[in-house]
Amino acid sequence: MAEQIRAARPGGDSWIDSAEHRAWLDVERDGLFDFAARSVHPAGFGWLSDDGTIDPERPIELWITCRMTHVFALATLVGRPGAAELTDHGLAALTDRFRDRVDDGWFSSITVDGPVDDGKAAYAHAFVVLAASSGVAAGRPGAEALLTDALAVNEQRFWREADGMVVDAWDRRWSAADPYRGVNANMHTVEAYLAAADATGDLVWQARADRITRRVLGWASANDWRIPEHFDEDWNPLLEYHRNQPRHRFQPYGATIGHGLEWSRLCLHLAAALAAADPTAEVDALREGAIALYDRAAADGWAVDGADGFVYTTDWSGQPVVRDRLHWVVNEATNAAAALWIETGDPRYAAPYRQWWDYADRYLIDRDRGSWRHELDPGNAPSAEVWSGKPDAYHAVQATLIPQLPLAPSLAAALARG
Repeated sequence: MAEQIRAARPGGDSWIDSAEHRAWLDVERDGLFDFAARSVHPAGFGWLSDDGTIDPERPIELWITCRMTHVFALATLVGRPGAAELTDHGLAALTDRFRDRVDDGWFSSITVDGPVDDGKAAYAHAFVVLAASSGVAAGRPGAEALLTDALAVNEQRFWREADGMVVDAWDRRWSAADPYRGVNANMHTVEAYLAAADATGDLVWQARADRITRRVLGWASANDWRIPEHFDEDWNPLLEYHRNQPRHRFQPYGATIGHGLEWSRLCLHLAAALAAADPTAEVDALREGAIALYDRAAADGWAVDGADGFVYTTDWSGQPVVRDRLHWVVNEATNAAAALWIETGDPRYAAPYRQWWDYADRYLIDRDRGSWRHELDPGNAPSAEVWSGKPDAYHAVQATLIPQLPLAPSLAAALARG
């Protein structure tokens, strides 16, 4: 589809499609792999500080170990030497150290001595599925068994058929589900389910990703395309949730700009996957939703307070709440613009794509110490009000790949299939 669109465009390819830009993305990705490789820890992958050393005060997080395992599986698939061993290290940590062999599932954080947070979170469990799916695509030993176990836990513990959504969190023994329901965990579950469908060939995961996404689009369309993030156990929106904690790392108050952009991209990945499986599938609503989410997030978020950069959150009228600039929001902005360009060929997505990469290169990419500065203040100076250190290569690495790949299959599967 992407090549057909490019061939039909008058005037040749855009800067997004240029060989020069793609070569630059490849170099940037390789630098991210270099920095990420410093996170190896006996228990998995650690939280990296600004200088690329592991922060000894922090436990080893499940979500970080999963994301890094996924990143190194992608590195394996693009032919990076040594990446297969790093992928295997992550898969082994997920199979052994993080795994709760007594009560099932995976601990949220650990040290070499055992669990620190023994709760079971849908957000992190989605990344177990993603890491295992990418390991399968990379042909790594043990990945298929890990994926089978991760999908079984997800289906038995988190997926709610009546809701068409996943619950957010459980205690260690699965005796009590947290009454909070969240869209963030469901968003990453959509990504994981699409990867699992590609890894297993079982389209039930694709169908469930579709159910989640269409329900979120319903809430967004009823709310001027600002996505309600927080809900009670009956899926009633809690629009004032965490008003007193606007900088919460995973559950901030209000509309999260980066999630609007990320959902925009996921709608297009899902539409492409559904159409590939069934050319008669109804995907227009997904494509229309992707455009509406992108337009709202870009209008509310980009340079709305007198300086370049995306604000982190807004209130429900679109006024900025947290004005800090987070690196992953820019990654999802370029991803969404690239995905919409691939899907539509509309030049209105090409100019912002370039503008946002220019911004990232000027302010976020750390040429001295490596990787990306994870947070800037409203004046684009380094900050750590929401995030400290550089624990996450996942968003930035994916931002170097998404412009170069089709919308379906998922990233690791697309690389594996050439």
